[in-house]
Amino acid sequence: MEWEKAKSYLLLFFVLLNLTLGGLIFMESRRYRVTPEREQTIINILAQNNITMDNRLQRRFPPMRMLNVSGFYYNTDELVRIFFGNATVQRTTSARGYVVTRRPAELVISDGFISYTNQRGRGGIDELTPAEAQRLTDAFVHAYWPDFRLDIIYTGNDWLLLSYRQVYRGHIIHSNFIEFFVTEDGITLVEMQFSQVLNWESTDPLPIVSPDEALLTFLQRVRTPVAPMVITHMDLVYFQEEGGTDPYVTHRAVPFYRVFVAGDGSDPFLINAITNEMIN
Repeated sequence: MEWEKAKSYLLLFFVLLNLTLGGLIFMESRRYRVTPEREQTIINILAQNNITMDNRLQRRFPPMRMLNVSGFYYNTDELVRIFFGNATVQRTTSARGYVVTRRPAELVISDGFISYTNQRGRGGIDELTPAEAQRLTDAFVHAYWPDFRLDIIYTGNDWLLLSYRQVYRGHIIHSNFIEFFVTEDGITLVEMQFSQVLNWESTDPLPIVSPDEALLTFLQRVRTPVAPMVITHMDLVYFQEEGGTDPYVTHRAVPFYRVFVAGDGSDPFLINAITNEMIN
């Protein structure tokens, strides 16, 4: 009889414990979530300043860890093989950096930044459309950098710019990019810069500002635009503010909000999710 009572008490204890833990998890999830009321408030504030949002606000903003990354460093011989194959090339060093040439193409590596130009174009496309251009650039990227994904496409009258960024465990690394300038002749320019993602920092995750707070910072920077402004997209990525060319020096990639504006061919606005400071 006593044992039956003890089992009942134990069962009741575990039920209450599960309810308590469930309540704590629920409260914790709501702590890092923008409520519908707060979302509507920031939408109203933006509207009062001639800015509208074309999509829903990102709701969740849980604490995030920092990423350890290396300096910007590349295997030069591998890059030459990627862009020139086994062809004979001319290699020189100048104020421009390390230059590899085989006319009409040229590869320049300078302070961690890579630029490849080909006046005649690399690869051909039947029609200058985003789909055709992506088919061409996807084949190139996936062959050598499979963890990079298409992020943004910019369009001009007779050109397309396709920007790829590295994805690490589901997170976009905004500072690690490969960009292709495509015309009817094919790829005429490639620019890239990326570090090696090492690991997560061993310290505890840090709290980040909420998306509506980041948008207030954005509003303070752009002020009230004369023409209506439309925010088409906002997301959360990692960005490496400081770097170098030493592969043995560890740097930090930090969570950043990106704010995309319609009709603006430049890069998105970047807001540090830890300090709530805009850097561009």
